[in-house]
Amino acid sequence: MDQLKPFLRAPNPKKRDERIMSVVRVNFNKLPFLGVFALATDRIAIVPDRFSKVPEKTVRETLGVQMVRTNVSYSPLVGVLIAANSNGTILPNLPGVDERKFEEKLGMKTALLPSKYTALGNLILANDRGAIVNPSLQKPALKVIEEILDVPVERGTIAGLKNVGAAGVATNKGALLHPDVSREELEKVEDILEVPADVGTASGGVKYLGACIVANSNGALVGKPTTGPELGRIESSLGFV
Repeated sequence: MDQLKPFLRAPNPKKRDERIMSVVRVNFNKLPFLGVFALATDRIAIVPDRFSKVPEKTVRETLGVQMVRTNVSYSPLVGVLIAANSNGTILPNLPGVDERKFEEKLGMKTALLPSKYTALGNLILANDRGAIVNPSLQKPALKVIEEILDVPVERGTIAGLKNVGAAGVATNKGALLHPDVSREELEKVEDILEVPADVGTASGGVKYLGACIVANSNGALVGKPTTGPELGRIESSLGFV
């Protein structure tokens, strides 16, 4: 690992964080796992209401969309609990979650998922063309996802993992997946989401891209530990270069 250190450094880290970059390194409340706490579509970015140290200007300028603050059932784990695309938002069936209030706040269709599962951001990988979901989700849940997100929905895995939303990140330009994904799984993601897919890591070697990255078609936010080579792979895979 010591021999690799020179190659894991960006040539000029400060310049990579300039606004001209489509992928920007930031932390939320000193935490680098941005995808756990936030999510973005081509219409909106959602961040925790409780977090005081969120660089709002950076979020808006990088993602090019309105930023909305909210919590889910008093939890700041917005990226873990919510799944969304530009057409709608899927919410977990938890105490205190009112889909009508969310619909008003977000300005888009919302619905509670009829399922015992609540970590919907981990269970669903979607863009505006399709959605691949945890194989354990039942038909009533799939029907709601298809109706609210207004895309075809298929069950699948990434790297053998059922939590496909945690194992990848997708936009309308591209997808970046867990490096242990099989060729068959990668091709299925490409077919369902109708974008090219590649493999990589973020935050200094973390394979769970959904926990590390908040992205839409305009740009991406990643944690500060993300290395230069990882930034390059994120930029190319998500269609920013």
